[in-house]
Amino acid sequence: MAKMTTMANTLATKKATTPANKAKAALKNAVRYSIVPGDPAAHLFFVTLTVDRPAPEGQQFSLPAWIPGSYMIREFSRNIVRIQGQCDGRRVALRKTDKHTWQAAPCGGPLVVQYEVYAWDLSVRAAHLDQTHGFFNGTSVFLQVCGQENEKHLVDILPPEGEQYAHWRVATSLPEAKARRYGFGSYLAANYDDLIDHPVEMGEFALMTFKAHGVAHDIVITGQVPNLDLARLAGDLRKICEAQITLFEPLTRRAPMKRFVFMTLVVGDGYGGLEHRASTALICARSDLPVKGQSEMSDGYRGFLGLCSHEYFHAWNVKRIKPAAFAPYDLRVESYTSLLWLFEGVTSYYDDLMLVRSGVIDEDAYCKLLAKTVNNVLKGSGRKKQSVAESSFDAWVKYYRQDENAGNAIVSYYAKGSLVGLALDLTIRTGTRGKKSLDDVMRALWVRYGRDFYTPEGGQGVSEPALEALLDEVAGFSLKRFLARFVNGTDDVPLADLLAPFGIDVQSNGKKAKPGLGARTSRDGQDCKLSAIVEGGAAHKAGLSAGDMLVAIDGLRVTATNLDALLGRYRSGDQVAVHVFRRDELMQRQLVLAVDDAPQLKLSPSAKPARAAKLRADWLSQPG
Repeated sequence: MAKMTTMANTLATKKATTPANKAKAALKNAVRYSIVPGDPAAHLFFVTLTVDRPAPEGQQFSLPAWIPGSYMIREFSRNIVRIQGQCDGRRVALRKTDKHTWQAAPCGGPLVVQYEVYAWDLSVRAAHLDQTHGFFNGTSVFLQVCGQENEKHLVDILPPEGEQYAHWRVATSLPEAKARRYGFGSYLAANYDDLIDHPVEMGEFALMTFKAHGVAHDIVITGQVPNLDLARLAGDLRKICEAQITLFEPLTRRAPMKRFVFMTLVVGDGYGGLEHRASTALICARSDLPVKGQSEMSDGYRGFLGLCSHEYFHAWNVKRIKPAAFAPYDLRVESYTSLLWLFEGVTSYYDDLMLVRSGVIDEDAYCKLLAKTVNNVLKGSGRKKQSVAESSFDAWVKYYRQDENAGNAIVSYYAKGSLVGLALDLTIRTGTRGKKSLDDVMRALWVRYGRDFYTPEGGQGVSEPALEALLDEVAGFSLKRFLARFVNGTDDVPLADLLAPFGIDVQSNGKKAKPGLGARTSRDGQDCKLSAIVEGGAAHKAGLSAGDMLVAIDGLRVTATNLDALLGRYRSGDQVAVHVFRRDELMQRQLVLAVDDAPQLKLSPSAKPARAAKLRADWLSQPG
C-alpha cells in the first residue's frame, strides 16, 4: 500500500492549506470530499471522503451503477482500483457487500475513506484523465454516504502537482464555496443528487461568456482548435438559449438556473452530449466548430448547434420535468419508463426547431434536417415491430446494447420520437386552429412538474396516465387514438398529410436509386465487411450474414474502397456471384441486386396560399 500512503500524505498536505478547512465550521455536518489528479500519466484520481458522523452500526457507501441521461448499467465501481478506511489514525475495515457497496466497521468518527479511481473513458458519461486534461462526472468518483444523502456536500478540487499543470483551471457549474470561479478550491452541493449533477473539466481551455436573458452562459472548449470563432459560437448559442427560455417562461423569461456551462472536449472525430441541470458535457469533432473569417453554415457546425440545443432543452425536459420513475433516481438498478419518447424524442424535435425559431438556420435548412430524420426512420424495419413506448422501456437492454440486427428489430425513441413530437404539435395546431400547440403542453408540464422540482414542495414526476390527461386537457380534444397509433402502436406518422396545411411539400427526392446488396458495410483494414443485413433485402435472400467478409463480385476483388464503383456497373435485378469469407470458410452465393425499398423523401416549403404561410410562420417563428 505504498502508493496509497503517498496519496494520503499528498492530500493531507494540500488539505491543510486549502479553503475547505475554513468552510468547515459553517458546514459542520457536511459530507466532505477532496479530489486530485494524483497520477495523470496512470489516469488516476485520488479521492478522500470524510464523514464526521458515521452510522453507529457501521457506515455504508455505494457508487452509482448508471448515470442519468444514459440508460445502461455501466458499473462505475469497477474503476475503483483500491480503497481503505481510517478513524483516529487506525485502519477501519471496509467489506464489499455487492458490486458497488462497501460496509465499514463501526467507528466513532470522523471516518476517512481514501480511494483511487481509474479514469480512461473518453466520453461524456464517466471520467478521463491524462497530462492534457481531466474530466469527471460525480457518478464515477464520489461514493454516496448511505443515510446522509440529504446533507450538504463539500468538494475540494485540488490541482495536480508539477509545473506543467501551472496553467490548469477548473470548469464546473457547482457553486463555489471557497474558490474563485474557474479556480481550484472548494465547491458546495446541496445534497448528493446535486453533487453528481455537475461534471467537472480541468485543464487549459478556451473560455467565453455570454448572457441569455440576463443569465451567464459559459462556453468552455478543451482541445486545440486553430482559428476558433468563439464570438460566432457565443452569438448563435445566445439566440438558441433565449428562444428556449422564452418558450418555457414567455412572461418572465427566467432561466431555471443561475449559470450554465457548455463544456466541450474537441477531438479529431467524435460526437455526443450528456445533460445536467446547469451544464452539459459535449464531445465534437474539431471540424464541427466555426472558423474565423468563414461565415457559411457547414453541416458539422449545424450539427454541433443542434447538439447544444438538444442538451440545453434537457435543462427543462428531463432534468426538472421528469418521468415518475426518475423522481427520485435509483442509481443502483435500472429504472424503467415508457416515456423516453417524450423526454428524448420530443427534445430531439425541439432541438432543430429551436435553430430555425432563433434564426440560426432558415426554413429550407430546417426542412432538410427534418427530411434526414424521416428517411433514417423509414429505412429501418424495426419501426414496424417496436413502438416508441416499448423502445423507451427497453432502452436498458436494447437501445443501448445494439447489435448487428438492431435496424431490423428496434426503433429509436430519439428519431421516431422526434417525428411523434412533430406530429403531436401539428395535430394540436390543426385541431385547435392554431390556438394551441405542443409549446402549450411543454409549458403546462413545466408549471406542474418542473418549475418547482428542486424545492421542498416539488419532486414529483410525470406518470403515463397523467401525461395522457394533460395532453387532452391542453388540446381540448382526445388524443387517445393518436397515442394508440403512434406511441403505443407502430404506425408510421402520416407526415405528408400533417405538413400539407402548413405549406410543406413531401416528395421523392428525385434521385435515381442505385442497386445494392441490402446490407451495411464497414471497413476492416483493406477489406469490406458486411456489418448489418437488411431484413428482406438482397443479401438476406442470398443467405449472407453480418460479419461476412466480402471478397469478390463476379470474380472481381472487393476492397474497402471499390464496392460502390463495382455495383455502379449493374442494374437492379441483375444476378451476381458473390464470394465471402465467414470466419475462415469461403462461400459462394448468387445474389439478385435490388434498390432499397425505403423511400428517400424531400421536404420543402411551398408557395401555398397565405393561410398556409401564416400557419407555417406561427409554427417555425419564435412566439412573442
